[in-house]
Amino acid sequence: MKDIYYNAVIFVQMGLEAEAMGVEHGRIVFVGTLSEARIWDDKKQAIWHDLKGAFVVPGFNDSHLHLLQYGHGLSCPDLSKHTSSIKDIVEVLHNFRQVKQDKPGAWLILRGWNQESFNGDKRMPTRHDLDQVSKEQPILIYRSCGHIACANSAALHIAGITRETKNPEGGSIDFDEALEPSGILREYAINLVSEKVPPPDKVEIKADIIRAMKQLNAYGITSVQSDDFGAFPGLSYETVMEVYKELEVEGALTVKVYEQCLLSDKKDLEDFIEKGYKTGKGSSFFTIGPLKLIGDGSLGARTACLSTPYADDELYPENCGISVYSQSELDGRVSYGADHGMQIAIHAIGDKAMEMAVHSIKRALKGNKDNSMRHGIVHCQITTKELIKTFQELNLHAYVQTIFMDHDNHVVEKRVGRERAADTYAFKTLLDLGIHVSNGSDAPVEEPDVLSGIQCAVTRTTLDGIKTFLPEQSITVEEALHTFTSMSARASFEENEKGTLLPGMAADFTVLSQDIRTCNPKIIREVAVCQTFVNGICVYDSLA
Repeated sequence: MKDIYYNAVIFVQMGLEAEAMGVEHGRIVFVGTLSEARIWDDKKQAIWHDLKGAFVVPGFNDSHLHLLQYGHGLSCPDLSKHTSSIKDIVEVLHNFRQVKQDKPGAWLILRGWNQESFNGDKRMPTRHDLDQVSKEQPILIYRSCGHIACANSAALHIAGITRETKNPEGGSIDFDEALEPSGILREYAINLVSEKVPPPDKVEIKADIIRAMKQLNAYGITSVQSDDFGAFPGLSYETVMEVYKELEVEGALTVKVYEQCLLSDKKDLEDFIEKGYKTGKGSSFFTIGPLKLIGDGSLGARTACLSTPYADDELYPENCGISVYSQSELDGRVSYGADHGMQIAIHAIGDKAMEMAVHSIKRALKGNKDNSMRHGIVHCQITTKELIKTFQELNLHAYVQTIFMDHDNHVVEKRVGRERAADTYAFKTLLDLGIHVSNGSDAPVEEPDVLSGIQCAVTRTTLDGIKTFLPEQSITVEEALHTFTSMSARASFEENEKGTLLPGMAADFTVLSQDIRTCNPKIIREVAVCQTFVNGICVYDSLA
């Protein structure tokens, strides 16, 4: 069956647009003028779809998020939307506990608090705060970034954390003035508690994935590059892959997934490789992507690894953040993955973490600056001129999240100082130097709202319009669209399959209510997603 979409501005790719598009058997067959569409429909058998002046773009591709965690979070209260203080957190937990009463002893786990957004006192919550909810039922609440969590006394007891407990490798435990655990856990110290939480079963995982995909489609997203293997401690990567494959057989997947494989345990990585898995294996709906490695923490939590101390850490003035690996350990992981056919994607936010990541990738490239496996760095926030130059020299891929501007505009200069901040979040510089830049949300850290991400990229201003940061680093709407479409497709070696609306490509496209290139940049996020299509099938319709 032929379908023709017309009476629209069709953004085929940067610098090219059309007024009509033909789709057949899930592929784009033609783009051009209305007259050419009539010629293509020579036998008068096509179904014509009047888009009434809409703006059509390639399906959005979020190049870094956590789909499974995002879907799970949609079934729970989101602390970022329900809390403006520790008192509010306690109230939400009390209410959530009432819902969980049908499961005695069940863990209470929520995410989204951010002390920077509290009204008044901006301290982090402690076990004493959570103990107001319960001292018997284990509670664990994650900061919005996921790199810090707070546990109550019951959870600390289950994990065996006492005043004698030593910091695990790649993490730290906070202690109060009495030298007792405060409940605050940073980076890999969180695992001491989270590993005690029973992982979800396959039925729950399926529900989480379907829930997430439905919401992603509503944002116009047709593809994602997702870190799911590390979603829940105790959940094996094999179980996650089995669920995706079962859902694909059932025809239940409405988002194409390129899996960023977080395999923190060295034995899991070796097992994964020995079973023949490597980048590129899979189907169009679920493909093995890069080996994902975590190099450091987050800027908001002051655990991103910096070359010099944080400028605003009064409690720990020598704090430079946390490096999850030593240089030799990171070198080994990267080389092992690269030598066995794995693309590499390293989470690195701080400049020191990026320096370590770049060193490891350069070592693995063995002098080959072509970087044919398209290794890259995820987040790339606290860059320096030297790092950006090295990105260009090694042809590294930069996975950025422009939506981070909404929060980080308020904190970056505080965290690293104005002088160092001048070279950070350098999206325009990266693009101008020809560095391949894809865009994402890191959901559930941020909502996977692509239009909000585009607005932040273009305006460099928080969504509420209050704070602008380095406006000279703003990019055009077309460039921002490019990072969410064709550049994201390139990150997964799929630039000949998706990311543009050229003939031969998969018919993955999104229909917007108006042309975001011509509207006021300050209202881009208010533009409506009308429809979302995957392989020519409508998976979201705002009027349905």
